[in-house]
This record gives sequence, C-alpha cells and structure tokens, in this order.
Amino acid sequence: MIRVLVVDDSALVRKLLTEELSRYDDIEVVGTAVDPYVAREKIVALKPDVITLDIEMPRMDGLSFLVKLMKHYPVPVIIVSSLTPTNSDAAIRALSLGAVDVIGKPGSAMSVPDISRQLVQSIRAASRAKLVKRTEPVASGPGVTRALPALAGLSMTHKIIALGASTGGTQALETVLTKLPPGMPGIVICQHMPEKFTASFAQRLNSVCALEVREAKDGDAVVPGVVLVAPGNFHMMLTLSGAQYQVRVKDGPRVHHQRPAVDVLFASVAKHAGRNAIGAIFTGMGADGARGLLQMRDAGAHTIAQDEASCVVFGMPREAIKMGAAVDILPLDEIAHALQAAVTRERMAVA
Repeated sequence: MIRVLVVDDSALVRKLLTEELSRYDDIEVVGTAVDPYVAREKIVALKPDVITLDIEMPRMDGLSFLVKLMKHYPVPVIIVSSLTPTNSDAAIRALSLGAVDVIGKPGSAMSVPDISRQLVQSIRAASRAKLVKRTEPVASGPGVTRALPALAGLSMTHKIIALGASTGGTQALETVLTKLPPGMPGIVICQHMPEKFTASFAQRLNSVCALEVREAKDGDAVVPGVVLVAPGNFHMMLTLSGAQYQVRVKDGPRVHHQRPAVDVLFASVAKHAGRNAIGAIFTGMGADGARGLLQMRDAGAHTIAQDEASCVVFGMPREAIKMGAAVDILPLDEIAHALQAAVTRERMAVA
C-alpha cells in the first residue's frame, strides 16, 4: 500500500484527489494539508511514502517547502499545479530541486479521471523512485569543453538523435544535453510532461545548453544544433520531406496512457531515418519507448539504454533491455559521450 499525503490550499482539489486516489486498491490517502506548516506536522506523524504538492499556497510556497523537505526529510514529491506559464516555470524549477514529477491540476485542461490516471501512475513510479541529490548545471554547459575533437565543425543533416524519458527524465536529459556541443545532429525528444509544462522545460534547457532547444511546432525542420521537444498533450513524429527531416505534431489516442508517447516518436524515426538514427531511452516507469527503440535497432540505428544504477525509476530502460532493444547499456554520465562517439563513427564511415 502506497501512503499518500495531499498538500493543497484548495479544499475542492483536496477532496477530488482524495476521492479519485481512494478508488485504487494500492493507494491510501493517509492525510491532507492546507499548507506546508500543517504538512510538516503530518509528514512526521503519518510518514507518507509520496506527497502531492501544490506550488501556490498561503504562508509558504511549494518551492520553499520543497527545498526544506529535500534537506531535512526527503520524500518523493509530485507537483500538482495549475497550467499557467508562471506555475509551469516553477514546476520545472521544482524538478531541479528534487520533485519526481509534475501533473496538471484537475480542471486545468483535462478531466478529473484523466488527471487521476496520470497521477496514479506517477504515484506508483514515485513510490519506487531513488531520490538523488540535485545540482544546478553551469549555464554555459559544463560538458561542452569535453566534446570529442572530431565533432569540430560537424554538420550532419542526414543524422538524427532521438531521446525518450519519463519519471526523472527532466534532470537526466539536462545532464546529457549540457554535455553536448553545438555541432550535434538534430535532436528530437519525447519527455512525458503535461501541456504547457514542456514549453517551460524547453526554455530551461535552452538556458543551460550550448544547443538551441525549443518546444516543437508542426512542420519544424530537424537541423544540426537544434533540439525539438515534443509538446505536452501532442504526439511528435519524424517525417521526411524531400531531403529534409521535419516533425509532425498531432493529436491522437494515448499510447501507454501517454501523449506524447516515446513509442510514437521512435517508430517514426525507425521508419524515416533507419540506420541514420541514434536512439536513447532514459529513466521512467512502464514500457513506453521499449518497442520503438527495438524498431530503431532493427532498422540499423545505434541504441542506448540508461542503466539501472543511475535511473530514478528503472522501468522503460529495463523493458527495452529485456527486448534486446539496446546496443549499449550505460550510466547516465556516459551517455553524452556515447552519443558523440556514435556520431563520430558515422562521420568517419562516410568520409
């Protein structure tokens, strides 16, 4: 049984979340709190396994409480926030401070049952999460100076790098992308995240990476030095128009309960890029991306899975490894170098 504490200043939200979560046999809402001061006392008394936390609350905001919580009483935290630009920025900041996941608040853009299903999945993942120390990267991208010399002046428009992640993935992707130089081939990313939060996530990455990072729009070209992040609540697929890779951003049914789904992106990369692609799957619960990574490998792509020791949740990479989808199984700190090495090998092969 996963013991959950709901922290939100809205009585309606506390009621809705408690009622929805109580429908699941493996989850028990052991208490609720109107603000961090009440939450502090209940955490000590109730010892929850997971906390859902709002950002905007009286007396102390969620971010300030999260900092104190991670320092003195680390517990897996899921941010449940309204879908506003200000709250989206704060939610991305919360992930860098140690929150495990972010979920849109009921009534923001989705029905309560939709939010409930996503929150339940997130709670289950959070209950298994390995809490890791969060550090802020140097804004210039600390790994850029360690880029492989062979990448100097590189411009490979026929190569594609596809990355997929879920729980814990925001920090994993930041760790990798801040180590990559601006001359990398075009990169496409699917990170499970609600609508509007992905724009803030892309802006965050853009501020700390040597690469240009932005939320994808339908028809965007995939070009060297640019990273396109799938927008929340939309699938992103790679297409080929003449000699130019582009992305299509579309609605559609959820895959593995997700939209965007990593499998949708990876399958399209396998189809249109084949052996010209490099794929990597990162931390996250469930199996999304495993079959797509296998399709990429079968199409001749070089594929990578994050190893268990460095994952916050070893779900998606584990399923990919079980399927034989990964050529390499690597610690997070080695993946950026492996991506560069794979690009370099390709460059030498076509030289």
